[in-house]
Amino acid sequence: MTDIPFRFEPDATSASILAAHDSLEDGTESGVTVTIAGRMMLRRGQGKLVFGVLQDATGRIQLFAPAKTTPNFEEFGNLNLGDWLGVTGEVMKTKRGEVSVRVDHWEVLARWQGTFPDKFHGVTDTDLRYRQRYIDLWVNDESRERLVNRSRIVSGLRRMLDERGFLEVETPMLHPIAGGAAARPFTTHHNALDTDLFLRIAPELYLKRLVVGGFEKVFEIGRNFRNEGLSTRHNPEFTMMELYWAYADYQDCMVLVEELVSSLATEITGSTTVMFDDREVNLAAPWRKATMAELIEEHTGTKADLSMSRDELAAVAEQFDVEVKDYYGPGKIMMEIYEKTVETNLWDPVFVTEYPKEVSPLSRDHRDKPGYTERFECVVTGRELCNGFTELIDPVEQLARFEAQAAEKEAGDAEAMSVDYDYVRALEYGLPPTVGLGIGMDRLAMLLTGATTIRDVILFPTLRPEAGSIQHSDAGSQDISAEGTGSAEPVEPAS
Repeated sequence: MTDIPFRFEPDATSASILAAHDSLEDGTESGVTVTIAGRMMLRRGQGKLVFGVLQDATGRIQLFAPAKTTPNFEEFGNLNLGDWLGVTGEVMKTKRGEVSVRVDHWEVLARWQGTFPDKFHGVTDTDLRYRQRYIDLWVNDESRERLVNRSRIVSGLRRMLDERGFLEVETPMLHPIAGGAAARPFTTHHNALDTDLFLRIAPELYLKRLVVGGFEKVFEIGRNFRNEGLSTRHNPEFTMMELYWAYADYQDCMVLVEELVSSLATEITGSTTVMFDDREVNLAAPWRKATMAELIEEHTGTKADLSMSRDELAAVAEQFDVEVKDYYGPGKIMMEIYEKTVETNLWDPVFVTEYPKEVSPLSRDHRDKPGYTERFECVVTGRELCNGFTELIDPVEQLARFEAQAAEKEAGDAEAMSVDYDYVRALEYGLPPTVGLGIGMDRLAMLLTGATTIRDVILFPTLRPEAGSIQHSDAGSQDISAEGTGSAEPVEPAS
């Protein structure tokens, strides 16, 4: 490709040209010359005239190439769809009212080696869409818009937290102890230290160490890694926003969640009512608050709470085909009943409160209700959006809960936590009253863009290995219209 330039300098975009020249009269020239760059998406010839559509990051604009003035006219008319072009020419409006750029000069900036997909039909093979996102973004406008909006959601949330005085920080991705959440970790090995490490499942314990160190409002937006299956709601690596707020409790945090999510909905969609799976979701504050016990009774007509014995709760679980393992205590059984009978049936946002202490090892005891904690999860469209709680600050109690988790791990719970003695030591230096919050950014993006699968809001989702994976430098020469050679279908998590 010796004819490809090393650089090119556009001075306009499709969007800026259309905005500046929309009022131009039909069939007239503007006297303004521009230089643009992008990919040739459509092309049609009419004798001594070729029309093209050039797409850049801002949109599409028509190219008008008459044989009389277009250099190398025949070659221009034979360009491949998908070729990248740099074009210089005068802005004009055709007799049919289409703002266009006349092709007075052009050059190829990159050549497409295969058969570019039909712009009007896009890429319908989901396996190809996710594996070859670089093509999907060009030919599926919905994909491009959704993923652009995901970036706007992340940047919008960052701005809102900054405006509220939160400090953005970065904490380690490699952890000596997998902690901060109930999940199976990925394990790796550090050669120089000759020690096993874990990709983080959550940044929680490091962020709370910062509160101990005097940072009163901190947050982090970053990747977490959980060694689980894939589904429409799960990807092994995902983006989480976690924040910690000194001197506040879970009631304050629920108000903050309402403010953040409803504001983002308005910013992205123009309304606090969004569409998801062809149904409306009302995100306007205030959101409903209900305890786990209340919701179980409301949805099943059966009582299930911590006033009951383990045997009584196990009997209720059996009614609803909920598996009860030997090491489950009453709180775990209650949680399993809730997840089986309630969670997927909640549509508009609900703050589910009063989680059992047994399933909330980092949450502070409820100030009025023994056995429960001051924890909430927000559930919307049948799935968890965020998790928050007033933080446990007593080092003695925290150590006891870690040890109980370690016992559960020994009993067979692969997602139970280990004991983090350094975190307990940090608590001994004093953690003030604090609330914590984690929002799944992928699920938030799904909610606000109407995506029903997490793979639609992740640029490069995790997929099954591709059968006969392409290892060669000529990979680009394959025909995009060929069927996918692997499967993008999800593998449900074990949990």
